[in-house]
Amino acid sequence: MMEERRKDICVIIPTYNNAGTVLDVVTRALAQNMPVVVVDDGCTDGTQALLSGADLPVKVLRHEHNRGKGIALRTGLEYARKEGYRYAVTLDADGQHFPEDLPLFLSAIEAHPGSLVLGSRDLAAENMPGGNTFANRFSNFWFRLQTGHRVPDTQTGYRAYPLDRLPSLRILTARYEAELSLLVFSAWKGIELVPVPIRVCYPEDRVSSFRPFRDFFRISVLNTVLCILALVYGYPRMLLEKLKR
Repeated sequence: MMEERRKDICVIIPTYNNAGTVLDVVTRALAQNMPVVVVDDGCTDGTQALLSGADLPVKVLRHEHNRGKGIALRTGLEYARKEGYRYAVTLDADGQHFPEDLPLFLSAIEAHPGSLVLGSRDLAAENMPGGNTFANRFSNFWFRLQTGHRVPDTQTGYRAYPLDRLPSLRILTARYEAELSLLVFSAWKGIELVPVPIRVCYPEDRVSSFRPFRDFFRISVLNTVLCILALVYGYPRMLLEKLKR
């Protein structure tokens, strides 16, 4: 007998020109009996026609022009809030994440209600690109400095967000640094961060919109700003939250 479909947790898949992988990712996510929302961030590679022709029970939100992953996430999360979902799990459309790992997130949500669940990759795995390993360790260091929290993977896009507890989504910028800022502000707000181990795959033909030098520069600038904010807002806010508890 097929497991009953979840109605309180949805899956959000932002995509930009991932026509070669998005349909497979969506189909496998649907197999986990959860509502799926795809945010088409102005795709120009036929993704829109591909999803329309597949006749799958998926909600597609479309940007007429590419606006960046951060804005795509905001669109998806705002929609999920409006529809009354309790949690939204985000995963990438490029094939690196395994939708079959979604039950790990559900188990963590049930064990830690109200937490933000982080899919944590094995940064020492053989197939992990060297640039990714360095960027993650660099980001993990700054995150610990800004929040006092240690988590194994601050750059993962595979996350479960508690929609009624998140900080204002207006803090989300257009590019990849948006996920880092949302994580830092969530930690400052006192949201528990729960890592779960996930599998990851990096196909040779995967399409990534990450621009190594430009986006790394933006992340570095954001880290500088967050370090300043940590002193005047973040640490005082965390202390206040701790005193409340």
